[in-house]
Amino acid sequence: MADERGGVLRLGSRSFGVGEFALMTIVNRTPDSFFDRGATYATDAAYAAIDQAVADGADLVDIGGVKAGYGEPVSEDEELRRTVDFVAGLRARHPGLVISVDTYRSGVARRVAEAGADLLNDTWAGADPDLVHAAAESGAGLVCSHVGGLSPRTDPHRMAYDDVVADVIRTTTGLADRAVAAGVRPDGILIDPTHDFGKNTLQSLELTRRLDEVAATGWPVLVAVSNKDFIGETLELPPGQRGNGTLAALSISAWLGARVFRVHDVPAARQALDLIAVLRGTAQPAGTRRSLA
Repeated sequence: MADERGGVLRLGSRSFGVGEFALMTIVNRTPDSFFDRGATYATDAAYAAIDQAVADGADLVDIGGVKAGYGEPVSEDEELRRTVDFVAGLRARHPGLVISVDTYRSGVARRVAEAGADLLNDTWAGADPDLVHAAAESGAGLVCSHVGGLSPRTDPHRMAYDDVVADVIRTTTGLADRAVAAGVRPDGILIDPTHDFGKNTLQSLELTRRLDEVAATGWPVLVAVSNKDFIGETLELPPGQRGNGTLAALSISAWLGARVFRVHDVPAARQALDLIAVLRGTAQPAGTRRSLA
């Protein structure tokens, strides 16, 4: 199925070719995010953060209305309140920006797609089997993820795999093939190995080390490693001090074939990815004056 895309990822009005890195900024419309602790919960603050991220080089924005991990229950009505009108306002504010919404609920997926979302980021691996149909009906893209069979908002505990990379590949490509069969555009599908979700630190490190195997499936790979716990545990650092480790994991992922990167720090990630593109030979340096004048 992956060959149907011809290597080009199409989301909204944007197209991203092979070798072109796309940067996704994170905006949490939640009061209890693990990283920003509600910094973009207020509408004005969220819009301002996106304006700055776009100026800094973001290609996509991922909007979440529910904290991924444990926390206060969030009803579907409340998730809709946090996301739908915001997406509509953002579409008017940034017509060319690719808008992604992080949701595992098909009801939310349909409403945000109607409001202008281009991509449905199903972080919980098809927990709601109807979400794939919401993507197909709306023409939105879809992220197919891996969580090791966990239910939404569940933290991993003693997860075991014979081969975590093989399990990730089997699950994500299976979900991608199901999405195509359901009518989702093949050129709008990404797979996400989903670091930390359904994985301990050693498993997330192994996944990063072998990301080229995931990229070899042919599906565009999205990585969301920004300030994750596997980086924090590896370096014994809290969320606010994981920036350097994030850039290291992001750079390795880019070198091994990832194409879309979900990050908190857009300027640092943009610089790192621009340099990696040049090193890989898919872009030219901004300047080459040294020793030539």
